[in-house]
Amino acid sequence: MVLSVIVLNYNASVFLELCIESVQRATQQIQSEIIVVDNDSTDDSITRIASRYSNVRIIRLDDNYGFSKANNIAVEQAMGEFICLVNPDMMLTEHVFDSCIAFAKANSNTGFLGIKLSDGTGNFFPGSKRRVPTPLNAIKKLMGFPSSYYDERIATDANGPTDVLVGAFMFGKKKVYQELGGLDERYFMYGEDIDLSYRITLGGYENWYFPQAKIIHYKGESTKKS
Repeated sequence: MVLSVIVLNYNASVFLELCIESVQRATQQIQSEIIVVDNDSTDDSITRIASRYSNVRIIRLDDNYGFSKANNIAVEQAMGEFICLVNPDMMLTEHVFDSCIAFAKANSNTGFLGIKLSDGTGNFFPGSKRRVPTPLNAIKKLMGFPSSYYDERIATDANGPTDVLVGAFMFGKKKVYQELGGLDERYFMYGEDIDLSYRITLGGYENWYFPQAKIIHYKGESTKKS
């Protein structure tokens, strides 16, 4: 199998359904599987998916294990050469995976790919490409000077190696993910993408910002809690 798309869900309901629709369109010509791993949701999101999409594999967890552990569980069961971690508040374009697979095959040292994320109004999400955070550039960002926090070495519409990708969409080879130990489960939510991105570069691979592939990120819907 070429690709396993892993969507982590926690009470995302309608957003999850829209995401699955877009993933199905984007994988029509690819030997692939869609896995939804659910962090013990209390809404109707998994019931809706189970009743509408017989080809989606659902992993129901017995507790909310957070971002890292839940994704690691799903990756362990994934059968694809490539994996893609996707938040449920994403709308994918039709050829996003075709482009990512072609780029990864042409650039053998690729660790993971991140793509161009925009919000629901079309504004670019600068966290699509970031520098390794230091106390200094984190403080500058909080003070309203984010240029050293976001990776402005790369133009918004240009390919380029970058330090840190956003966990909302991370595409790469399963064997690289497992070689590096996957996401660090000491992180429940937030920061785990920085940690994995950093370990990818320490492992001798490159993270790439790849804006030829684009998605809409309704940021925040996948992380809301009661």
